Amino acid sequence: MRTPVGSALTPSPSSSSPFLFSQSQSPPRLRYAVLGAGFAGLSVAYHLLKQCPKDSNLRIDVFDEVGIGGGASGVSGGLLHPYSPKAKLLWRAAECWDEALRLLNVAEAAVPPNSDDAPIVRRRGILRPALSMKNMTVLKDNAQNGLASCRIETIDEDGAQNLVPGICSPFNTSFYMPQAVNVHPQRYLEALFLACQTLVKEFCASGLGVKEVHLHKDSIHKLLDLEGEYQAVIVCLGAKADLLPELSGKLPLRTCRGVVAHLQLTDNMGGEYPGFGPSILSDAWLAVQGPRSLYMGSTWEWKSRNSSSNVPADEAAEALKELLPKACGIYPVVKDWTFIGARAGLRAMPPLTPHGSLPLLGCVNNIIGQNQTCKYWLFGGLGSRGLLYHGWLGKLMAQAVLSCNEELIPYELTSWKRTKQ
Repeated sequence: MRTPVGSALTPSPSSSSPFLFSQSQSPPRLRYAVLGAGFAGLSVAYHLLKQCPKDSNLRIDVFDEVGIGGGASGVSGGLLHPYSPKAKLLWRAAECWDEALRLLNVAEAAVPPNSDDAPIVRRRGILRPALSMKNMTVLKDNAQNGLASCRIETIDEDGAQNLVPGICSPFNTSFYMPQAVNVHPQRYLEALFLACQTLVKEFCASGLGVKEVHLHKDSIHKLLDLEGEYQAVIVCLGAKADLLPELSGKLPLRTCRGVVAHLQLTDNMGGEYPGFGPSILSDAWLAVQGPRSLYMGSTWEWKSRNSSSNVPADEAAEALKELLPKACGIYPVVKDWTFIGARAGLRAMPPLTPHGSLPLLGCVNNIIGQNQTCKYWLFGGLGSRGLLYHGWLGKLMAQAVLSCNEELIPYELTSWKRTKQ
């Protein structure tokens, strides 16, 4: 029997925890396994709980060998907006943007109001200076077609300086997204799991069906090891999905390792980042965490198989050598900030389609190739846009799983299964 993490979710039979009812009640009828506790996995878990029939008995087991945010999701920059690098709206941008913001609100609401934890979301917008005449022209044209809920404003050098004193706008033009946000991914994911726990409490208090959610720090080495235990298994493992023997070599995913550096301004240094200042998008992005703390990213090491978040000294030095000159070209004073550490994540990058690079969703029983009583699903290939896509696509995936109906997922996200690999 696997042991879940966290005693609050795994009371003994005599426990008075609100997460379980008495022993006399029947065990949960529906059992789902979610593999991965990153953006995709926790979004699916939340929406399975939210959308399941209120009187159903449901147990969700979330498996992640590292824990919440242990993969690429926990290392992401957290810069959330619905646009491509050319300021074009991404596929189904409105739905994805709205649902991502809604889940952020859900996560924030799950944190106790008297908590002293640092904020999950920094709402200061994002600024992108134009780096060439061609870049400026393309951005200007596309910015006119943005979402009203995440508009793009064109500002001159003075406007950019008012937002971020010391910023460099090489062509006297920058593009400002005042409604874009900067998310701390680890805090967000932990709060989203807390929101799952809160839902379970609410169901238990209502006296309807039994609901459970459990986090297991376990590795699943074979999908078929779960056969017979669950009605459905949802694979949300990112680049590690290819390590499962049933899926290895069968998914059109490329891997890319990215290193993110953490910089701080030492106490004896002036020149704090302005409290109202937006984060910065450029060839190297700066995700601001506070007046004296920011993250700088990211490198792109294609075809890497290294999924460790640990960054050795030589890899960190190479990342700084690559990223710092790019960042200094836009925000020169960042050279005075001190490097205090780095983390890395292995992204699962999807193939390019006529609609852009879209995640891979769908039932994969036909890929596994055996008769199964369990439904196996894939939610992967979020690439560098997991924060934007995870909310709405997690909701769609939960609907498909609960109804056993893949047709609820947009065709563009399942068409990869009909393309010869």
